[in-house]
Amino acid sequence: MKSFGERIRELREVADLSLRELAKKLGGLSAAFLSDIELGRRHPSEKVLVDMARVLGTTVEELKRYDTRPPLDEIKRRTRANPALGLAFRRVLDSEVPPERLIRLAEETDRKRKQ
Repeated sequence: MKSFGERIRELREVADLSLRELAKKLGGLSAAFLSDIELGRRHPSEKVLVDMARVLGTTVEELKRYDTRPPLDEIKRRTRANPALGLAFRRVLDSEVPPERLIRLAEETDRKRKQ
């Protein structure tokens, strides 16, 4: 699977944009910052991610599929607030549920919520 940075670079090249051109379209970010993202040294903020998706002609959700960083801070915060969620995470890990199954469950839940 491609890394997040590799996917950004791929989309940028398909759009025929240099790092400087993309940086300009993203409100004046530096080309060096974008280079660091493509090389996996840095990750964009949520706002920059939204802007990148728009400029590169994709969705935030599609880009996030390539972000393999463990969301530890968010998991810790939510499990402290809801201990049942911590139990659920432990059960998923112990059962070795495949990631694809969890993604399908989340997508189904989102669809039902939107109906």
